[in-house]
Amino acid sequence: GPAAGPGAQAQPPGPGAFDLGAQSGRWAAFQERHRLSCEEAARLLLDAYEYRGLVKHTGGCHCGAVRFEVWASADLHVFNCNCSICTKKQNRHFIVPASRFKLLKGADNLTTYTFNTHCAQHTFCKTCGVQSFYTPRSNPDGYGIAPHCLDDGTVQTIVTEDINGKEWEKAVKEHKTIRDMSKP
Repeated sequence: GPAAGPGAQAQPPGPGAFDLGAQSGRWAAFQERHRLSCEEAARLLLDAYEYRGLVKHTGGCHCGAVRFEVWASADLHVFNCNCSICTKKQNRHFIVPASRFKLLKGADNLTTYTFNTHCAQHTFCKTCGVQSFYTPRSNPDGYGIAPHCLDDGTVQTIVTEDINGKEWEKAVKEHKTIRDMSKP
């Protein structure tokens, strides 16, 4: 670019670039000490800030073809729904925003079942048949996660709340917080 003359103002960093100022030495030492790329260190910092109070749970189906990670509390609020499909599948689940869920592998090994309004997306592994997560009708902008499909070690407590899915519209309308559970 053009040479900067005397008294020229320094340009702010462009998109994606940033000036660490007095923290640049500390940042470099942190990356080196933990053997992290700049992107990995940034992800660690952002996750720690954005997901304060949450833990990263990992889980998946029985055969291992489907794996995911989800940021949620160590203390889970699990719904036990008595609608027709949840009863047949014994589907107990907790709800998270879509932004806190990441499918790590197995997208090509998932299949989906829908019925009635076709809003809920009941995804399950094509190989072993396990539904480890799905998109609930109550929260189409989030995911319902099966706590029994999480790996051991990150869940502290589980509180289960019965929800009357046989009268779904009424139950969701009267519930004080279910719709907010999929909001970041």
